[in-house]
Amino acid sequence: MGHAGMAAAAVRYLRADHTVEALPRPELRCVREDERAPVDQGEFRRVLGSFASGVTVVTAPAVEGEEGGAGPAGFACQSFSSLSLDPPLVAFMVGRTSTTWPRIARAGAFCVNVLSAGQAGLCRAFAASGTDKFAGVAHDAAPVSGAPRLAGTLAWIDCAVHAVHTGGDHLVVVGRVNALGTGEGAEEPPLLFHRGRFL
Repeated sequence: MGHAGMAAAAVRYLRADHTVEALPRPELRCVREDERAPVDQGEFRRVLGSFASGVTVVTAPAVEGEEGGAGPAGFACQSFSSLSLDPPLVAFMVGRTSTTWPRIARAGAFCVNVLSAGQAGLCRAFAASGTDKFAGVAHDAAPVSGAPRLAGTLAWIDCAVHAVHTGGDHLVVVGRVNALGTGEGAEEPPLLFHRGRFL
């Protein structure tokens, strides 16, 4: 069967009514204090560090009336991925203790800035806490959300918060993409993080 035949068969299969019986839900319970974690946290970090990831900065616009008149928000984020083509969705993970996440949640929108290899310093600045992360950082406003769109990035994705799910000590934030494009640094190689350091 040629490529066209396989594609047609796949379409026929997807259009057919295939009823799938749901699996029984697993029994859920809390982990007791006297129970050991299934894997050591240090080993978990070491092994998962083998997976190289791209690096982004997630930004959100300032919210009017926010306490202290705070400006825009942003944080460095490695746990970003595309999620769905139809509708266009992306996702990122953020720690539940993040002080930046509540500000993004209040804004209800964010822009993902994909960093280029020469922007490791920018990543470090946005990973710090208690500083003005936008001091001296060139940016303009993303077209829909108004979130900071950083200069020199590979790409930008302008989103509205679509859903938030719990995932252990992190939250899984799903964004609906309203606009996107490549940045001025689109021809540069990406900034990658692997085993605790930038590549």
